[in-house]
Amino acid sequence: MVSWIISRLVVLVFGTLYPAYSSYKAVKSKDVKEYVKWMMYWIIFALFTAVEVFTDMFLCWIPFYYELKIAFVVWLLSPYTKGSSVLYRKFVHPTLSSKEKDIDEYLCQAKDKSYDTLVHFGRKGLNVAATAAVMAATKSQGVLSDRLRSFSMQDLSSYQSDPVNTGPDTTQPAAAQHRTKTMMRSKSESYNKASS
Repeated sequence: MVSWIISRLVVLVFGTLYPAYSSYKAVKSKDVKEYVKWMMYWIIFALFTAVEVFTDMFLCWIPFYYELKIAFVVWLLSPYTKGSSVLYRKFVHPTLSSKEKDIDEYLCQAKDKSYDTLVHFGRKGLNVAATAAVMAATKSQGVLSDRLRSFSMQDLSSYQSDPVNTGPDTTQPAAAQHRTKTMMRSKSESYNKASS
């Protein structure tokens, strides 16, 4: 456990932060030699990080595994061993040069397919969201109409003739009351026919 913590700390400080600051200095000074040196380092470090994910899962039981990782990061950075430059020039550059056309073609296809897939799933997601919204609106409309139907027409009629609401300020003309009662009766009759 202690080896893992020390290994993580060394990789963070010496494998990431120090090279990041050195890359900043190379950009600031506009020294092409330093550019190339740190670009080679970052390519090797990216590969190291990708491989490290799997080796941490399957090889961490090997004695001194974390200590070997620390030594590898120090070897990559050392100006005496120039580990990142050696790995890049002997292995990575020749491999990438020979496979560059295939890799570019694969990346182009993946980009096109990922865009098409994104559009396809985006449309599906929007269709699902629209369907859910329509279903929710339909259900809520049904609930509202059921709620309104639960009031009997007699309750509404008695509300109209309630003495509390028929004060001097709220009296309706006789013709308006007659129209309201006629409308309520016709709605009640049509509701009773529909529910039969």
